[in-house]
Amino acid sequence: MKTQFIWPILGIVLLAGCNGIPTKSEKDARKQQRETTADFRPNGKPPILPTLSADSGLSNFLTYAALNHPTVEAAYYDWLASIERITQARSLPDPQFTFQMDIQNAVTSVMPGLMGAIPWPDKLRLGAAVASAESRAKFFAFQSAMLESAYAVKKAYYQLYFLNEKLRITHDNLQLLSNLEQLARSQNEVGKVTLQDVLRAQIEQDRLKTDLINLEHGRFALLAQFKAALGLKAEAPDPTIPSRFESTPLDLTSEKVFDTAMAQNKRLQALHADILAADASITLARKSRLPDVSLGLMADVQANPTLYRLPGNPGTLSLPIWRDKIAAQIAEAQANKRAAEARLSAEQIALAADFAERYHRFQEATRNFELFDHELLPKARQSLEVARSAYLAGQIDFFNLTESERTLLGLELDKAEAASEREIVLTELSLLAQGLTPSTPAMGQPSVPMVSTSSSRKAKASGM
Repeated sequence: MKTQFIWPILGIVLLAGCNGIPTKSEKDARKQQRETTADFRPNGKPPILPTLSADSGLSNFLTYAALNHPTVEAAYYDWLASIERITQARSLPDPQFTFQMDIQNAVTSVMPGLMGAIPWPDKLRLGAAVASAESRAKFFAFQSAMLESAYAVKKAYYQLYFLNEKLRITHDNLQLLSNLEQLARSQNEVGKVTLQDVLRAQIEQDRLKTDLINLEHGRFALLAQFKAALGLKAEAPDPTIPSRFESTPLDLTSEKVFDTAMAQNKRLQALHADILAADASITLARKSRLPDVSLGLMADVQANPTLYRLPGNPGTLSLPIWRDKIAAQIAEAQANKRAAEARLSAEQIALAADFAERYHRFQEATRNFELFDHELLPKARQSLEVARSAYLAGQIDFFNLTESERTLLGLELDKAEAASEREIVLTELSLLAQGLTPSTPAMGQPSVPMVSTSSSRKAKASGM
């Protein structure tokens, strides 16, 4: 009867299992997991991706990449795995089922029992603290992966836009050269110039046609980069290119961006988490000097009354006598902390240097853009008109006329290049800060068309 009573109870304990008590950091991590999973992988499945069309805003493309890119997904699951390690670290070791039977001419005793190891107080808590800090670092790595995906999308997006600008500029100049050829033909027909001027116009057009072919081929490469940034495989259909251009915010002072970078940069935050993990590891290593206890309880169900065997048999106490091993564990943890602090310091130095270099590039690109837009291009257009009139009057030759056209073309392409450089550098600054929203249009201003028309070129270029 006693045996029939004890075995079912023992079976229920072993098969049903138990739950431990989560730490505060584990609860916080689980809460963050639930909030993030609701958007990123609801019910463990990929979310519904935004539909991309030519009219979609840049934020739709950024969201698509963040939810779809496998690099971001890998960082997400690395973070989830690290949360599970918190539970493992704070849990007691599995108990052991023991069984002893004494047999002489018959079974004289049957003693089932349980035995479990009990670490010294605080060891499990400190182990959970180490795992929590490491999980926090993984979370920041996940956020960094999302921001990196946004940067890749924006970089390809700006490069595609300004390549389209270069194509438009080259097409406009090709049409201009066609008009100059007709002008040379009319002058040749009345005997004012030779056929050489017509041939020169044709040579310039052939050169620009080759430039157009090269730009079109470059467009295929940029489209492949844009496709990859969205997390689309090679066999997937090409993505739709946005028809409207959205600039990066320009209302940021250098101090604001740098302060934000130092406070919110995800790489710095991950390194801070590494230092916290190293701190907890040092305390945990020092606790290894203290013994752990293994306790158990056995019951002789054959005895009447039931005989219980208390700690001592079975029962063990670990003896941490290897002081050199304990000293090595502590030294290792201390060295890991110093290494983490050095990595943080190095990252802060590198961040400051990267910021200074990129902000200089931004200022240089802005000055160049304003120089081209406000000074050089208006003068180049005026110079071309003067040269056209002088050519009709026979005051200059066709070479000087085409040279004015070349100057205008070069300045327009340089302006587009300066605008592209400025937008890409601003995106890099946003990535360094990693607290700025990369999808916000500039100051809430309306977007401008991805491919602008010639009649509104000047107005829209000034709004880049």
